[in-house]
Amino acid sequence: MRIFPPLNPLKLQILIIFCILTTACGRLSEDQNNGSSASIENKGSDTIVNLALAWAEEYQDVNPAVRISVTGGGSGTGIAALINGTVDIANASRSIKPEERESAQGNGIDPIEFVIARDAIAIIVNMENPVDKLSIDQISDIYSGKINNWTEVGGEDRPIVRLSRETNSGTHVYFLENVLRKGNKEDKTLFSMDTLLLPSSEGISVEIRQNPNAIGYDGLGYVTEDLKVIAVAEPGSSEYILPSAQAVNESLYPIARDLYMYTAGEPTGEVLEYLEWILGPDAQDIVTELGFVPIIR
Repeated sequence: MRIFPPLNPLKLQILIIFCILTTACGRLSEDQNNGSSASIENKGSDTIVNLALAWAEEYQDVNPAVRISVTGGGSGTGIAALINGTVDIANASRSIKPEERESAQGNGIDPIEFVIARDAIAIIVNMENPVDKLSIDQISDIYSGKINNWTEVGGEDRPIVRLSRETNSGTHVYFLENVLRKGNKEDKTLFSMDTLLLPSSEGISVEIRQNPNAIGYDGLGYVTEDLKVIAVAEPGSSEYILPSAQAVNESLYPIARDLYMYTAGEPTGEVLEYLEWILGPDAQDIVTELGFVPIIR
C-alpha cells in the first residue's frame, strides 16, 4: 500500500477552499438548470388574490424558470409595498390614489398601471330575505344609517345588519366612493358607525349565510349559489340589473370596476413577460373560469 505524505497546512486550506467553491458552483449550475434563479413578489388585493394564485400556478407550467410568490392583505397593503420597493407587482381592486403616487415618486418609484380584469361588486343577502332589488340610493341610505329596517325597502320587520370590508380594502374604498357617495367627490357620506368591518370576502359570505338580517357586498367571483344576489338600479332609473360578465361588458350593471396590477416603473425581464402572459388569451380564460370579467379586446 502506498502511503502519501501529509499535506502542509497551507496546501490543506487551499484544497478545502477549492472543494467548497467547486461544490457551490455545481449547485448554482444545477439551480439554474432547474429554473429556480428568478422570482416575482406579488402582493395586494384580497379580491384578486385567488385569481393571482391561479395565474401563478398556471405560469409555473408555462415558464418553470420563474417562481411567483402571491400574498393578499388588501389593495392598500400591496400599494404600500410598491411604494417601499418591497414588491415587484402590487394588486389593487381600486386605482392608486394621488397621494400614494406622490409618495411613490418621492421614493423614486413611478407606478405603472395595468388593467388585468374587470369585476362587478354584487350586493348579497341571506337566501331567506324576500328583498330582491335595491336602488343605489337605497343601498347608500342603508350603509350610511338612514335606513335601518328591512320594512323600509319592502322586506320583513327586521333590523338591518350592515357588513363591509375593512378600510384597507380597495373594495371598501370603491364602495364608499361610488355607492355611498354615488361618485360625488364633494360628498362626505361615511359608513354607519355600526357597520361590521370584516377582513375578507369569505368572511362576509360566511356571515350572510348565517344571518337573515345581514347585507353585504363582494366581488362577483366570490359569490356562491347559497347567497342571494340583489338586482341594482342606477340613481333615477327603474331598471334593476343583476351582476354578470355580460352586464359589466355592456355597461349595464352600475357597480362595476377595473382590477389592476402596478409595477415600479416600466416592467422589464421576467415581470414584463409575466404581465404580457396575464393580458393574453390563456390567462384571460382563467379570469372567466373564476367568475371575473375578462378584458375586451
